[in-house]
Amino acid sequence: MVDLRQSKILIVDDQEYNVSLLERILGRAGFKNVHSTTDSLEIEGMLDGIDPDIVLLDLHMPGMDGLQALRLIRERKGEDVYLPVLMLTADTTPEAKQEGLKAGVNDYLTKPYDRTEVILRIENLLRTRQLHLQLQQHNLTLEDRVRERTLELQQAKFEILQLLGRAGEYRDDITGSHTQRVGQLSGMIAARLGLPEPEVDRIRRAAPLHDIGKIGIPDDILLKPGRFEPEEFEKMKSHTTIGANILEGSSFDVLRLARVIALSHHEKWDGTGYPNGLSGEQIPIEARIVALADFYDALTHERPYKQAWTPEEAASEIETQRGRHFDPRVADAFLELCRGGEIFILDQNESRP
Repeated sequence: MVDLRQSKILIVDDQEYNVSLLERILGRAGFKNVHSTTDSLEIEGMLDGIDPDIVLLDLHMPGMDGLQALRLIRERKGEDVYLPVLMLTADTTPEAKQEGLKAGVNDYLTKPYDRTEVILRIENLLRTRQLHLQLQQHNLTLEDRVRERTLELQQAKFEILQLLGRAGEYRDDITGSHTQRVGQLSGMIAARLGLPEPEVDRIRRAAPLHDIGKIGIPDDILLKPGRFEPEEFEKMKSHTTIGANILEGSSFDVLRLARVIALSHHEKWDGTGYPNGLSGEQIPIEARIVALADFYDALTHERPYKQAWTPEEAASEIETQRGRHFDPRVADAFLELCRGGEIFILDQNESRP
């Protein structure tokens, strides 16, 4: 429990006698941290220098009267700070009290002072302030805890995204590195296109789920070390709709985007892709970005059915496919990254710089 006798008290009264009297009353009651002034114009500086727990303020003073000083106090401290003000006055008219209460006075002390009343009123206001401060601290603690839990929940969501992406690749890429490389490269392309940073981050996080539907493709097709027969290719193409079905109905914005990407990342700019034969701007920009990132990474890494291409060979092929397989703007952004030396191959032991 906080010792009220350690509270900082500021007395503002133009009469030296009244100030001295209050100081004696407070001193005898055990209050040691008492400050005072007979010049109301000094209030502003004393508020900052002392940071009082309560202000005893005379109503009628020259220069700046009590109501003017009270407005200054409220303006200076703001609405969020509970600083009790005890108005000192010999004016007992209802009009004077109503005017003070409207201005924000917390209580009144009527002159001449009753010693017991002085201490009781001050202690009551100080206890109220301490309760207010405790409530503020409690609220801050709760806000910190909510913030921590929110961050933990967000991190858990992103970890689940990574695990889902790894699950989608596990049967033909046990490291799951392909999904992470596609996510990183997709984010780099999105940034080069000038998309807003929150959107870049969403694409970077959603892209690793582009092939989640592969978990529904039989091993004899998924791991076939050669070209697909027509009926096998039809089954393989279904990984796009399987992935979209797996990700259907999420309220998490990254998973909603992941569904769009899973469904459409094999569409082609010229309309010859699958599953819906979309073309040009009909294809969501996120899917157009991931389509290129997925294509580049697949070419530059060994698969059961092919050897790895060199980065230069893959980039040349992407340039050839500009305006056919790939959105020209997306292809140009990728090629700019290549020319700037920002594109490189990430294996399972490498990380983005």
